[in-house]
Amino acid sequence: MELLYNIFIDPFVQMGAMPDFLLQVLWEGFVSGILYALLALGFVLIFKASGVFNFAQGIMVVFSALSLVSLYAAGVPAYIALALAILIMAALAVTIERVVLRHLVNQDDIILFMATIGLSYFLIGFGELIFGGEPKAMITEELGLPTGSTTFDIFDGILILQHIDIAAAVIAAILVAVLAIFFSKTRIGRGLRAVADDHQAALSVGISLNQIWAIVWFASGIVALATGIMWGAKSDVSFALQIVALKALPVLILGGFTSVPGAIVGGLIIGFGEKLFEVYWGGLLGGGVEGWFAYVIALIFLLFRPQGLFGEKIIERV
Repeated sequence: MELLYNIFIDPFVQMGAMPDFLLQVLWEGFVSGILYALLALGFVLIFKASGVFNFAQGIMVVFSALSLVSLYAAGVPAYIALALAILIMAALAVTIERVVLRHLVNQDDIILFMATIGLSYFLIGFGELIFGGEPKAMITEELGLPTGSTTFDIFDGILILQHIDIAAAVIAAILVAVLAIFFSKTRIGRGLRAVADDHQAALSVGISLNQIWAIVWFASGIVALATGIMWGAKSDVSFALQIVALKALPVLILGGFTSVPGAIVGGLIIGFGEKLFEVYWGGLLGGGVEGWFAYVIALIFLLFRPQGLFGEKIIERV
């Protein structure tokens, strides 16, 4: 009985007894969810264009952020360094398309997936050669991002909102809106959806697969740069961030691999869930819930709804 009480009743009693603390946990979960959603957006872009999970997206987040801070450390003004980092991601996108993807048109998905794994390890080695392996501080103030926090008195307690967290939520909302318009309203967005459905059919109607892939990898690089800035502002920029980026996989499983709204909803579910379980059930479960919670939720979805909340159910006729 005591175990059942600790699992099903005591956490909710704690939530009701300290509503201000609950709001703080929910806010931190919201911010984590937004950042997970940003990570997932980069994966969604590539998957829409090729139907392949881009294993290299995590290192692209690190590579773009390290490019930015390294340029600033070399004496380049912050906003010029930001512009140059964008150009670096554009050059990387064109190089990936011409050197890797152009030779893999109409190949099996597993071949494209293995290519992204190889690309990931190449970028890790190349990045360590150029930038070194030590963590670097993100240039938050130099980019004009807000610092500090605002405190609210609520429920006889306090709620602390970090300004950088608010900025992350706003930037994520803007990126989502821009991508939604891009996919639904532009010719390139419609071409991207056609390429995702059938490479050969897209080629037959005059859609340039090479151009679409280059544009999508560049857009994914921009999302990676924004993600790297936001994550780097909360912690140092290092190659360890690529491990955090793998949290995007459970997010995509929840929301659906081709859905931008799904990436947002999936990110929020993971963000809220792991914070609540870590704080209120973590002691009972041995701690470290944030490390495995997302993957357990993803496993449950794979068992009962493998297409995700917003994905389309695939029916194969035999």
